[in-house]
Amino acid sequence: MVWLLLLFALVLWFVTYKISRRNMYKLASLVPAPIEELPIVGIAHTLTGSPVDIMETLQNFSYASFKFNGILRAWLVHLLYIVVTNPVDLEMILKNCLDKDNLHRFLRKITGNGGVFAPVSIWRRRRKIIIQAFRPKITENFVEVFSEQGEILVKKLEPRVGTGTFNLWPYISTYTLDSVSETAMGVKLHSQDDSKTPFLQAMTSMLNLVCQRIFHLWLQPDWLYKFMPQYVMHEKNKSILHDYTDQVIKTKREEFEAEHKSRPESEQKKDYDLDGYKRKSFLDLLISLSGGEKGYTNIELREEVLTLTVAGTDTSAASMGYTLLLLGKYPDVQEKVYQELYDVFGDSDRPLVKEDLLKLKHLERVVKESLRLYPPVPFIIRKALEDTKLPSGYVLPSGSGVVVSIWGVHRDPKYWGPDAEKFDPDRFLPERFKLEHSCSFMPFSNGPRNCVGYQYALMSMKTALSAVLRRYRVVVTEDALHNPYIKVKLDVMMKAVDEYQVALERRAPKTLKSNEHVA
Repeated sequence: MVWLLLLFALVLWFVTYKISRRNMYKLASLVPAPIEELPIVGIAHTLTGSPVDIMETLQNFSYASFKFNGILRAWLVHLLYIVVTNPVDLEMILKNCLDKDNLHRFLRKITGNGGVFAPVSIWRRRRKIIIQAFRPKITENFVEVFSEQGEILVKKLEPRVGTGTFNLWPYISTYTLDSVSETAMGVKLHSQDDSKTPFLQAMTSMLNLVCQRIFHLWLQPDWLYKFMPQYVMHEKNKSILHDYTDQVIKTKREEFEAEHKSRPESEQKKDYDLDGYKRKSFLDLLISLSGGEKGYTNIELREEVLTLTVAGTDTSAASMGYTLLLLGKYPDVQEKVYQELYDVFGDSDRPLVKEDLLKLKHLERVVKESLRLYPPVPFIIRKALEDTKLPSGYVLPSGSGVVVSIWGVHRDPKYWGPDAEKFDPDRFLPERFKLEHSCSFMPFSNGPRNCVGYQYALMSMKTALSAVLRRYRVVVTEDALHNPYIKVKLDVMMKAVDEYQVALERRAPKTLKSNEHVA
């Protein structure tokens, strides 16, 4: 009798559940489906492989959407996702669907409610302060940090010159971590001197664990995850990240309060002074801009600083890696970059200063083309809280997740031409770069929740790349040279499978070459 009652309750729940979602089913049925879709499981069977397999599946769905005006549905058992590559539809989505999808909860377990992953109510309140902290007059002062760390990167690469191919990732990821750590928290982490620093290892491990949870349904329930072997590592690494950041914040808070009290009473009310914040970190700025003692709590500060550190480290490192790989694959483009660098720096070893960045036009085009083909965040997932009619005529059902495929929109021949897959930095020449729609190129998202650190990231990448390319020629293997594509995997950020295998050759000073020629 008890079993019958349980069975009846289960059937009743199932019928009620189905009826409550009938509108979603109806609207979803009008959206084109991938050929891989199966009854009940949808496309879940296609997302059970390795990070490489998952990335390839999402790429294929993006390409398939081109046939249907840039939209495709994807049932993940009971979860509905709509893959979108149409830039006109994407503009409406990114302006109106501001809530992050529930999958972001796994990232929030690391960073908390930092601006990138926070619910709208928290994000909206904090966004105003973050925008002030990323003002150009502030971020340009960090070029000195990027330049210092870029010179360290060059020295660390020196022993690799002429030794054949090697894994570039440990070098560029420690450069970006040291740069972000110093600019975000005001502390020198020195990970370029020790790539096994606990903070970097913990962050790398956490991102890998998060990616596993996002794409493997059995790892998603919190109650079940606690019984999995990954849970112990998850909690250990989270503690490392939180404890380190908390200690930095505690120290900075004490420094801020001591400095504030040491001012004349007439100046104590003035918490923010641009001139006084040169080379100050974002943590200093957030404490001051939010109201000092009455502003952000230590937990809120940790959320923002840790989000910036996690988001900024791997994205910039991956972008630098792709750029160097592409320059190795296209030696003629690399020589143009070197000539531009020589025109600015000559044979000198002087560090880059912020005025130099404006002169590096070709390098910037190269970086942007690299970001177009290999955006470090190839997919953004938003949540539709209500039925949303798109310009294309399709309707996003309430409760569905929206997969914004940056990978797809950046490679759509409709907007980038028949050679959309080709690496061509001259696409970004002023006379050629005329996009039909702003969402056709958005490596750092678009709309109200776009990345406020876009210019900061560009400055960091250009500074480090210029330091490397002035001294070394990047070379790839013969196989890589004749293969225009870079095999990638999805590990929250999109990374190269080979971890950016390159070789370096030392560049001889041009004055020396000229003298040898005369002799």
